[in-house]
Amino acid sequence: MRLFIEKIRLALQKRLKLTENKKSYATWTAKGYKNEPLVSVILQSHNKSLQISHIVSKLRKYSDMEIIVIDDGSNFSHTERLMRLLDGANEFLLRSNDLYENVMYDKAIRLANGKYVALLQDDDDFANLDWVDLAIHYFEQYPHLAILGGKDGLDIVFETDKEYAHGGKYQLLSSSFSFVPAVNRAPMWINKELFLKYLEHIDFSFAPFQFDDYELCARAWLCGLKVARYNAKFTSLSVGGMRLWNSSFTKEQSARNGHKLYERYHQHIPEIHQLVNLANNQISCLSTNSNQQPE
Repeated sequence: MRLFIEKIRLALQKRLKLTENKKSYATWTAKGYKNEPLVSVILQSHNKSLQISHIVSKLRKYSDMEIIVIDDGSNFSHTERLMRLLDGANEFLLRSNDLYENVMYDKAIRLANGKYVALLQDDDDFANLDWVDLAIHYFEQYPHLAILGGKDGLDIVFETDKEYAHGGKYQLLSSSFSFVPAVNRAPMWINKELFLKYLEHIDFSFAPFQFDDYELCARAWLCGLKVARYNAKFTSLSVGGMRLWNSSFTKEQSARNGHKLYERYHQHIPEIHQLVNLANNQISCLSTNSNQQPE
Protein backbone atom coordinates (compact mmCIF):
# COMPACT_ATOMS: atom_id res chain seq x y z
CA MET A 1 0.00 0.00 0.00
CA ARG A 2 2.79 2.42 0.90
CA LEU A 3 4.52 1.67 -2.38
CA PHE A 4 1.28 2.38 -4.31
CA ILE A 5 0.79 5.73 -2.52
CA GLU A 6 4.38 6.71 -3.28
CA LYS A 7 3.87 5.82 -6.94
CA ILE A 8 0.82 8.14 -7.12
CA ARG A 9 2.67 10.96 -5.36
CA LEU A 10 5.63 10.82 -7.74
CA ALA A 11 3.36 10.66 -10.79
CA LEU A 12 1.57 13.82 -9.66
CA GLN A 13 4.87 15.52 -8.96
CA LYS A 14 6.06 14.76 -12.47
CA ARG A 15 2.76 15.81 -14.13
CA LEU A 16 2.58 19.09 -12.22
CA LYS A 17 6.27 19.75 -12.88
CA LEU A 18 7.03 20.20 -9.22
CA THR A 19 10.54 18.75 -9.60
CA GLU A 20 13.40 20.78 -8.24
CA ASN A 21 16.46 21.07 -10.47
CA LYS A 22 19.17 20.36 -7.92
CA LYS A 23 21.75 19.01 -10.33
CA SER A 24 23.61 20.31 -13.36
CA TYR A 25 26.75 19.48 -15.28
CA ALA A 26 28.48 22.49 -13.72
CA THR A 27 27.75 21.32 -10.17
CA TRP A 28 28.86 17.79 -11.09
CA THR A 29 32.22 18.87 -12.53
CA ALA A 30 32.79 21.20 -9.57
CA LYS A 31 32.88 18.19 -7.27
CA GLY A 32 36.24 17.17 -8.79
CA TYR A 33 35.59 13.49 -9.41
CA LYS A 34 38.67 11.64 -10.75
CA ASN A 35 37.86 8.73 -13.01
CA GLU A 36 41.50 7.61 -13.19
CA PRO A 37 43.24 8.44 -9.90
CA LEU A 38 46.83 7.34 -9.50
CA VAL A 39 46.12 5.74 -6.13
CA SER A 40 43.14 4.02 -4.52
CA VAL A 41 43.25 3.41 -0.78
CA ILE A 42 40.92 0.72 0.57
CA LEU A 43 40.26 0.79 4.31
CA GLN A 44 38.75 -2.19 6.09
CA SER A 45 36.72 -1.15 9.15
CA HIS A 46 35.10 -3.40 11.72
CA ASN A 47 33.26 -1.17 14.20
CA LYS A 48 36.18 1.29 14.23
CA SER A 49 34.72 4.42 12.62
CA LEU A 50 36.57 6.87 14.90
CA GLN A 51 39.90 5.43 13.81
CA ILE A 52 38.81 5.53 10.16
CA SER A 53 37.90 9.21 10.53
CA HIS A 54 41.40 9.90 11.82
CA ILE A 55 43.02 8.06 8.89
CA VAL A 56 40.77 9.58 6.20
CA SER A 57 41.55 13.12 7.37
CA LYS A 58 45.21 12.44 6.56
CA LEU A 59 44.60 10.65 3.27
CA ARG A 60 42.60 13.60 1.94
CA LYS A 61 45.81 15.62 1.71
CA TYR A 62 46.93 13.51 -1.27
CA SER A 63 45.51 15.09 -4.42
CA ASP A 64 45.46 12.12 -6.82
CA MET A 65 43.67 9.55 -4.65
CA GLU A 66 40.31 7.93 -4.15
CA ILE A 67 39.28 6.51 -0.77
CA ILE A 68 37.13 3.40 -0.39
CA VAL A 69 36.00 2.33 3.08
CA ILE A 70 34.63 -1.15 3.70
CA ASP A 71 32.20 -0.99 6.60
CA ASP A 72 32.37 -4.64 7.61
CA GLY A 73 30.96 -4.37 11.11
CA SER A 74 27.71 -5.10 12.85
CA ASN A 75 27.08 -1.84 14.73
CA PHE A 76 25.07 0.59 12.63
CA SER A 77 26.20 3.62 14.62
CA HIS A 78 29.60 3.19 12.96
CA THR A 79 27.93 3.03 9.55
CA GLU A 80 26.13 6.31 10.22
CA ARG A 81 29.37 8.03 11.22
CA LEU A 82 31.11 6.79 8.08
CA MET A 83 28.19 7.95 5.90
CA ARG A 84 28.57 11.46 7.28
CA LEU A 85 32.36 11.33 6.93
CA LEU A 86 32.69 10.20 3.32
CA ASP A 87 31.14 13.15 1.52
CA GLY A 88 33.82 13.80 -1.11
CA ALA A 89 33.49 13.05 -4.82
CA ASN A 90 36.29 10.49 -4.63
CA GLU A 91 35.18 8.84 -1.40
CA PHE A 92 33.08 5.67 -1.30
CA LEU A 93 31.50 3.47 1.36
CA LEU A 94 30.92 -0.27 0.89
CA ARG A 95 28.58 -1.81 3.43
CA SER A 96 28.72 -5.51 4.29
CA ASN A 97 28.10 -7.49 7.43
CA ASP A 98 30.84 -9.89 8.52
CA LEU A 99 32.20 -10.87 5.10
CA TYR A 100 35.65 -9.86 6.37
CA GLU A 101 38.88 -9.24 4.51
CA ASN A 102 39.04 -11.89 1.82
CA VAL A 103 35.78 -11.27 -0.01
CA MET A 104 35.48 -7.54 0.59
CA TYR A 105 39.05 -6.58 -0.30
CA ASP A 106 38.65 -8.47 -3.56
CA LYS A 107 35.38 -6.71 -4.40
CA ALA A 108 36.83 -3.33 -3.48
CA ILE A 109 39.91 -3.84 -5.68
CA ARG A 110 37.54 -4.26 -8.65
CA LEU A 111 35.69 -1.08 -7.73
CA ALA A 112 38.93 0.89 -7.40
CA ASN A 113 40.07 2.94 -10.40
CA GLY A 114 43.57 3.66 -9.14
CA LYS A 115 46.63 2.32 -10.94
CA TYR A 116 48.01 1.34 -7.56
CA VAL A 117 45.78 0.10 -4.75
CA ALA A 118 46.75 0.25 -1.06
CA LEU A 119 44.94 -2.10 1.33
CA LEU A 120 44.78 -0.65 4.85
CA GLN A 121 43.12 -1.68 8.09
CA ASP A 122 41.38 0.24 10.82
CA ASP A 123 44.36 0.29 13.20
CA ASP A 124 46.88 1.84 10.76
CA ASP A 125 48.41 5.26 11.32
CA PHE A 126 51.17 7.34 9.72
CA ALA A 127 52.81 10.70 10.27
CA ASN A 128 52.67 11.89 6.64
CA LEU A 129 52.06 10.63 3.11
CA ASP A 130 55.66 9.92 2.15
CA TRP A 131 54.80 6.19 2.19
CA VAL A 132 52.53 6.73 -0.82
CA ASP A 133 55.13 8.47 -3.01
CA LEU A 134 57.79 5.94 -2.00
CA ALA A 135 55.58 3.00 -2.98
CA ILE A 136 54.85 4.55 -6.39
CA HIS A 137 58.59 5.04 -6.89
CA TYR A 138 59.24 1.32 -6.36
CA PHE A 139 56.39 0.27 -8.66
CA GLU A 140 57.78 2.49 -11.40
CA GLN A 141 61.30 1.16 -10.83
CA TYR A 142 60.27 -2.53 -10.94
CA PRO A 143 57.66 -3.20 -13.68
CA HIS A 144 56.97 -6.79 -12.53
CA LEU A 145 56.36 -5.78 -8.92
CA ALA A 146 52.79 -6.91 -8.19
CA ILE A 147 52.64 -6.71 -4.38
CA LEU A 148 54.46 -4.33 -2.05
CA GLY A 149 54.16 -4.56 1.73
CA GLY A 150 54.97 -1.75 4.10
CA LYS A 151 55.82 -3.79 7.19
CA ASP A 152 58.04 -6.82 7.71
CA GLY A 153 59.20 -9.03 4.89
CA LEU A 154 57.95 -12.52 5.75
CA ASP A 155 58.89 -16.07 4.98
CA ILE A 156 56.25 -18.76 4.59
CA VAL A 157 57.13 -21.26 7.29
CA PHE A 158 55.58 -24.70 7.83
CA GLU A 159 56.24 -26.72 10.96
CA THR A 160 54.38 -29.87 9.84
CA ASP A 161 51.29 -30.60 7.85
CA LYS A 162 49.41 -30.86 11.17
CA GLU A 163 50.33 -27.37 12.39
CA TYR A 164 49.32 -24.14 10.80
CA ALA A 165 51.74 -22.00 8.85
CA HIS A 166 53.19 -18.80 10.19
CA GLY A 167 55.27 -15.97 8.83
CA GLY A 168 58.80 -15.86 10.11
CA LYS A 169 60.71 -12.66 9.42
CA TYR A 170 62.72 -12.88 6.22
CA GLN A 171 66.36 -11.81 6.08
CA LEU A 172 66.20 -8.47 4.30
CA LEU A 173 68.72 -7.28 1.76
CA SER A 174 68.41 -3.74 3.11
CA SER A 175 66.30 -1.75 5.52
CA SER A 176 64.78 0.30 2.71
CA PHE A 177 63.63 -2.23 0.07
CA SER A 178 63.92 -5.97 -0.47
CA PHE A 179 62.21 -8.67 -2.43
CA VAL A 180 60.67 -11.17 -0.01
CA PRO A 181 58.60 -14.37 -0.17
CA ALA A 182 55.53 -12.73 1.37
CA VAL A 183 54.09 -9.65 3.05
CA ASN A 184 50.91 -9.13 5.00
CA ARG A 185 48.56 -6.25 5.65
CA ALA A 186 48.94 -3.37 6.11
CA PRO A 187 49.75 -1.42 4.05
CA MET A 188 49.68 -3.95 1.27
CA TRP A 189 50.01 -2.38 -2.17
CA ILE A 190 48.65 -3.99 -5.32
CA ASN A 191 49.57 -3.17 -8.91
CA LYS A 192 46.00 -3.45 -10.19
CA GLU A 193 46.87 -4.20 -13.83
CA LEU A 194 49.13 -7.12 -12.87
CA PHE A 195 46.63 -8.33 -10.28
CA LEU A 196 43.75 -8.53 -12.75
CA LYS A 197 45.84 -9.97 -15.59
CA TYR A 198 47.77 -12.66 -13.72
CA LEU A 199 46.33 -13.20 -10.23
CA GLU A 200 42.66 -12.48 -11.02
CA HIS A 201 41.32 -12.91 -7.47
CA ILE A 202 42.21 -13.16 -3.84
CA ASP A 203 41.61 -16.87 -3.28
CA PHE A 204 38.03 -17.23 -2.01
CA SER A 205 38.72 -20.68 -0.57
CA PHE A 206 40.57 -18.88 2.26
CA ALA A 207 37.49 -16.81 3.13
CA PRO A 208 36.57 -15.14 5.33
CA PHE A 209 40.17 -14.33 6.37
CA GLN A 210 43.63 -15.57 7.38
CA PHE A 211 46.59 -16.52 5.17
CA ASP A 212 44.99 -15.41 1.90
CA ASP A 213 47.69 -12.70 1.76
CA TYR A 214 50.42 -15.36 2.00
CA GLU A 215 48.69 -17.39 -0.71
CA LEU A 216 48.50 -14.35 -3.01
CA CYS A 217 52.21 -13.65 -2.57
CA ALA A 218 53.22 -17.27 -3.21
CA ARG A 219 51.04 -17.36 -6.33
CA ALA A 220 52.56 -14.10 -7.56
CA TRP A 221 56.10 -15.48 -7.42
CA LEU A 222 55.11 -18.71 -9.17
CA CYS A 223 53.47 -16.89 -12.09
CA GLY A 224 56.49 -14.68 -12.80
CA LEU A 225 55.65 -11.61 -10.70
CA LYS A 226 57.52 -10.13 -7.74
CA VAL A 227 56.73 -9.34 -4.11
CA ALA A 228 58.70 -6.82 -2.08
CA ARG A 229 58.84 -5.02 1.22
CA TYR A 230 59.66 -1.40 2.07
CA ASN A 231 59.45 0.61 5.26
CA ALA A 232 56.19 2.58 5.27
CA LYS A 233 56.81 3.65 8.89
CA PHE A 234 53.29 2.87 10.00
CA THR A 235 52.26 2.85 13.63
CA SER A 236 49.23 1.25 15.26
CA LEU A 237 46.18 3.08 16.58
CA SER A 238 45.05 -0.07 18.41
CA VAL A 239 44.39 -3.70 17.69
CA GLY A 240 42.46 -4.24 14.45
CA GLY A 241 38.70 -4.29 14.93
CA MET A 242 38.03 -7.54 13.08
CA ARG A 243 40.46 -9.56 15.20
CA LEU A 244 39.60 -7.66 18.37
CA TRP A 245 36.17 -9.31 18.44
CA ASN A 246 37.10 -12.61 16.74
CA SER A 247 40.13 -14.02 18.55
CA SER A 248 38.83 -17.61 18.80
CA PHE A 249 37.67 -17.51 15.18
CA THR A 250 41.16 -16.35 14.18
CA LYS A 251 42.70 -19.46 15.78
CA GLU A 252 40.19 -21.66 14.00
CA GLN A 253 40.92 -20.02 10.64
CA SER A 254 44.68 -20.24 11.22
CA ALA A 255 44.44 -24.01 11.64
CA ARG A 256 42.11 -24.47 8.68
CA ASN A 257 43.88 -22.20 6.21
CA GLY A 258 47.38 -23.01 7.43
CA HIS A 259 46.81 -26.63 6.48
CA LYS A 260 45.38 -25.53 3.11
CA LEU A 261 48.43 -23.35 2.48
CA TYR A 262 50.73 -26.25 3.39
CA GLU A 263 49.03 -28.66 1.01
CA ARG A 264 49.23 -26.21 -1.85
CA TYR A 265 52.68 -24.64 -1.45
CA HIS A 266 55.06 -26.56 0.83
CA GLN A 267 56.72 -28.23 -2.16
CA HIS A 268 57.18 -24.83 -3.87
CA ILE A 269 58.96 -23.01 -1.04
CA PRO A 270 62.51 -23.81 -2.33
CA GLU A 271 61.52 -22.47 -5.76
CA ILE A 272 60.07 -19.29 -4.24
CA HIS A 273 63.25 -18.78 -2.19
CA GLN A 274 65.32 -19.19 -5.33
CA LEU A 275 63.24 -16.59 -7.19
CA VAL A 276 63.49 -14.16 -4.26
CA ASN A 277 67.26 -14.57 -4.01
CA LEU A 278 67.66 -14.09 -7.76
CA ALA A 279 65.63 -10.87 -7.66
CA ASN A 280 67.66 -9.53 -4.71
CA ASN A 281 70.94 -10.47 -6.38
CA GLN A 282 69.91 -8.40 -9.39
CA ILE A 283 69.38 -5.43 -7.06
CA SER A 284 72.89 -5.96 -5.67
CA CYS A 285 74.38 -6.11 -9.15
CA LEU A 286 72.60 -2.95 -10.24
CA SER A 287 73.69 -1.17 -7.07
CA THR A 288 77.32 -2.27 -7.55
CA ASN A 289 77.37 -1.19 -11.19
CA SER A 290 75.82 2.19 -10.42
CA ASN A 291 78.52 2.87 -7.84
CA GLN A 292 81.37 2.11 -10.23
CA GLN A 293 83.16 5.11 -11.67
CA PRO A 294 83.41 5.25 -15.47
CA GLU A 295 86.88 4.66 -16.88
